[in-house]
Amino acid sequence: MSFQKDGTRLAALAISTLVLSGCATFSADGGLDAVSAMAAERTGQSVSFSKPTGNADAASTGASRQVRDLLAEPLTPDSAVRIALLNNPGLQANFAELGIAEADLVQAGRMRNPGISFGRLRGGSDVEIERGVMFDLVGLLTLPIRSEIEQRRFAQAKLRAASQAVQLAADTRRAYFNAVAARQTAQYMEQVQLSAEAGAELARRMEKVGNWSKLDQAREQMFYADATTQVARARHNAAAAREQLVRLLGVWGENTAFTLPERLPDLPKTPAAMVDAEQAAMSQRLDVQMAKQDAEATASALGLNRATGFINVFDAGYVNKSETGNARANGYEIELALPVFDWGRARVAKAEAAYMQSVHRAADTAVRARSQVREAYSAYRTTHDLARHYRDEVVPLRKKISDEVLLRYNGMLTGVFELLADARDQINSVNTAIEAQRDFWIAETDLQAAINGSGGAGMPPMRQVSPAAGAAEEH
Repeated sequence: MSFQKDGTRLAALAISTLVLSGCATFSADGGLDAVSAMAAERTGQSVSFSKPTGNADAASTGASRQVRDLLAEPLTPDSAVRIALLNNPGLQANFAELGIAEADLVQAGRMRNPGISFGRLRGGSDVEIERGVMFDLVGLLTLPIRSEIEQRRFAQAKLRAASQAVQLAADTRRAYFNAVAARQTAQYMEQVQLSAEAGAELARRMEKVGNWSKLDQAREQMFYADATTQVARARHNAAAAREQLVRLLGVWGENTAFTLPERLPDLPKTPAAMVDAEQAAMSQRLDVQMAKQDAEATASALGLNRATGFINVFDAGYVNKSETGNARANGYEIELALPVFDWGRARVAKAEAAYMQSVHRAADTAVRARSQVREAYSAYRTTHDLARHYRDEVVPLRKKISDEVLLRYNGMLTGVFELLADARDQINSVNTAIEAQRDFWIAETDLQAAINGSGGAGMPPMRQVSPAAGAAEEH
């Protein structure tokens, strides 16, 4: 009789636990609200997840309408980022990982399904029947720990999704400035080509009537030929930079015919000051937060491995037995895995090593984050000073020199070769000024990524350009 009572109590306890564990359900937003909030805090733009619907016309969705409206106007850095966050298919694929992580969380909050056993033995006229229901008691005891571990992993998945969104925003801004600068350079080189073509035609006519030497006419023709090759390169660079932006925006077909502005944005009057940037990076950088979460999750997993290192199989359940000529017998059964060959020490040692690894990785991430912020700010200030120097000093001085050379040429005080050399120097100065302005806006993007995201892409070392580099290349 006591067997029957004990078995009934054990079964009731297991069933009630199953009912309670079954309360773990999926959230309404799938974690995307938290991801959108983190992305908006760092980029100024929210994100959304395009779930599949029964409507085959994807253009009818709200996100597609927003994309069309934004593409109808000339792109700005902010509108380009908005389109990428709404439309980039790679980002949407990354957001699907949130559902996987949440499914693991819900699964961790539920017990393993019970096992049912049934046996029937017949000997002559005697029939013996055994029935049993087994429950995973280790799973029941460790359910809170497993749920906590998966909760941390779900939080990490949200951080990863937000980090991917912030990274996409930074990549899009870089591609935007590259595309605008390449287009601006191509347009300038086209103007240079037109001027060189006119000069070559004039030189041909003057040589024909005997007013120019064949050498001077050949030099002018060479300048035109060189300008033509530079236009071809500039046009390809502009097309390649635009296609990189297209890929990040996730557009195709007629949507690739968006309009870029004629020139880069103006420089800010004064550069931003670096105030507590390192501390801001420690609190806002998503890779730092992910490293901390990883260390905490690994610590929880270490506790679980220690708890189950000695015994990791412990099942108990209700057993019922019927035998011909005898009363039905009720009781319980316990199944325990004996640690004869595996005492769980290897699992615990592995978990301890993984924990120490995560701790050192978190420290390494913090050191790198602080260094990247300082490097990014140095690039930001340097590129701002260089761009302003080219805008206010180099380009005006080069124009003044060109005007003087032209006056001397018109007064027959200098030759055509000096005029052509000065034209090449002026072209190099203008192109370098455009590059300097582009580099500033990319450096500003890298600085924001170093503080708010997961670090900038990193700028290559700044090249040294001598004052006579352009002329030396042509000699």
